[in-house]
Amino acid sequence: MKKVVILASLILGWTQVASAQPGDAAAGKEMTAVCAACHGADGNSAAPTFPKLAGLGEKYLLKQLMDIRDGARPVPTMVGQLDGKSDQELANIAAFYASQPRSGGQTDPALLALGEKVYRSGVAERNVAACTACHSPNGQGNAPAGFPALAGQHADYISAQLKAYRMGYEDEAGRTNDGDTMIMRTTAFGLSDKEIEAVSSYISGLK
Repeated sequence: MKKVVILASLILGWTQVASAQPGDAAAGKEMTAVCAACHGADGNSAAPTFPKLAGLGEKYLLKQLMDIRDGARPVPTMVGQLDGKSDQELANIAAFYASQPRSGGQTDPALLALGEKVYRSGVAERNVAACTACHSPNGQGNAPAGFPALAGQHADYISAQLKAYRMGYEDEAGRTNDGDTMIMRTTAFGLSDKEIEAVSSYISGLK
C-alpha cells in the first residue's frame, strides 16, 4: 500500500509540472539577474544561508519555484520575487539553474563518521531511512523522480531545511511541501540536532 501511495505522489508531482513546456535554459538565464544577489550568477551562492540552485535538478527546481510562488512553501526572503511569473517562465529558470555545475563543499572531520552513518544507513531504531534511497550514494539525487542533488550544498542550509521539515511533521509553521507521503518530514522527525548537523556536513562534502 505504501508503494502505491508513493507512486501516486510521484505521478501527481509530474501532473503539477506538466502545464509547462520543457524549460529553455537560455531564456531562463536572462531572467535570473536579480536572483544572483543571493544565489550567485550561476546558482552557486556564496552565503551558506542561501541554497545553491546549480545542479539541483530541473523537476525539483520547478516544483519548488511553483510552491514558493503559490504559497505552498513560504520563504520570507523570496516574498514577491516570483509574483506574476508564469509556469513557463519558472520552467525556464529551473532549466538554467539545473544546467549549471554545482560547486563543492567540505565535511567537518569530527562529524564524518556519524554523518556517513545517517546518510548511508539511516537510524533503524527510529525508522529513519537512509538518504541514499532517494538522493543516491554520491548525493546526485534522482532528477526524473524529482529528488534533488544534494552533494556540495551548504551544510547550514541543509540543516535548516531538515529542522524545518522536522517542525513541519507536527506544526504547519514548518516546511510541509514534501507531499502527502511526508517523506522528508517523517525522516527529519526522527533525527536529533546532532544527527542533522552531522549528516548536513557529510552531504556538503560529497562529490
